Amino acid sequence: MVIIVVSMLFGSLRFLLQLSKRVPDPYPAYKRLLGRSLLLSLEFLIAADVIRTILLDETARSIAILGGLVLVRTFLSWSVVVEIDGHWPWRSAEVAARSERVAVDDSRKDGYSSIGGIDKSARWAVEVPVPAAIRDGDISCTPQRIEGQP
Repeated sequence: MVIIVVSMLFGSLRFLLQLSKRVPDPYPAYKRLLGRSLLLSLEFLIAADVIRTILLDETARSIAILGGLVLVRTFLSWSVVVEIDGHWPWRSAEVAARSERVAVDDSRKDGYSSIGGIDKSARWAVEVPVPAAIRDGDISCTPQRIEGQP
């Protein structure tokens, strides 16, 4: 309980301070801090239950209750992780790889340069119908790709 209360007080004060300094979007950091403190608290509760069961009451019933508590708290931990990260814990590597690919693709994009103007090396392409041949008085057109630089 101490971990939860202290982290809530610290996180709330930090959140209010960031709001007063007009930090852009301080809520995600506040949410992560509270989520991590809940995860840490759940870990301590599981450890306390295991120690209590082993030291004080090592019966089949107490071990079954411990197993149920561990399952419930593990489910709660996963729920908090999904709320914080936005994906299941076992998909972290896949999400990180996808984010890395997006960052690399974004860095290679043409169009606008880093200063916000049009990138002079951007290429353009237009499809224009061009008469291919005249047969029996009919004009047949096939699209051809014309490329160039501005």
